[in-house]
Amino acid sequence: MKFWKKTLIAIAAITMGTSASISSIHAATSPASSELKNQGELTIGLEGTYAPFSYRENGKLTGFEVELGKAIAKKMGLKAKFVPTKWDSLIAGLGSGKFDVVMNDITKTPARAKQYNYSNPYMKSRSVLIVNTKSNISSIKQIKGKKIVAGTGTNNELIAKKHGAKIVPNGDFTSAVNMVKQGRVDGEINSSAAWYSYKKKNNTKGLKIIDLSKEIKADPISGLFNKKDTKIQAEYNKALKQVQKDGTVKKLSQKYFGTDMTK
Repeated sequence: MKFWKKTLIAIAAITMGTSASISSIHAATSPASSELKNQGELTIGLEGTYAPFSYRENGKLTGFEVELGKAIAKKMGLKAKFVPTKWDSLIAGLGSGKFDVVMNDITKTPARAKQYNYSNPYMKSRSVLIVNTKSNISSIKQIKGKKIVAGTGTNNELIAKKHGAKIVPNGDFTSAVNMVKQGRVDGEINSSAAWYSYKKKNNTKGLKIIDLSKEIKADPISGLFNKKDTKIQAEYNKALKQVQKDGTVKKLSQKYFGTDMTK
């Protein structure tokens, strides 16, 4: 009896060892392995404070791009490692090699396109203008000369500049909303998804939104890569296509946005 127990234990150990070895070999032989920051891991930069894209719930990091990042990494044969970073340092962190990819509601801008590569899009972002209920602003055309909050280097900032606004830099959604509430600025341009997520858990008395979907086209959202990391980008796109095809992306969109934001 003792002999059979020892035999079964030995077999189990060999099986587990073989499985681990296969996993390690797969990660090591991944076409992207030579470019990864850490072997066996896809290091993803994000804010972690920007619901519903990435945020903490009961101390645990979650959100649309967190779950999507895990699903893509798994298809790549890798483990997702998230590095929460403030918006102002996020893109610079990618440039310095702190991450393999940034997933943070990233839209394509001419300035970014010169320095970085993008994945295929995984959703569409629609913009809103958040103003105080006492404001007489009812259109994006009326923000010329007004103080508008927008994160530095974001597409929101480009929209505000294009329409002649005076930019007040702030990449933190909650504090930017508070600035609008307190009347310190005339408004904030941001993602409609971020607004509706905020509205679910916060008091929005004194605030109203202006839907900009008829005035500003929806922007495709993608992962951002260093120009040199073409293998990571290619493997990421391959994995993304798989999770789009099997319905994972659509399901996550319904979960976090309450609608299909992939269209």
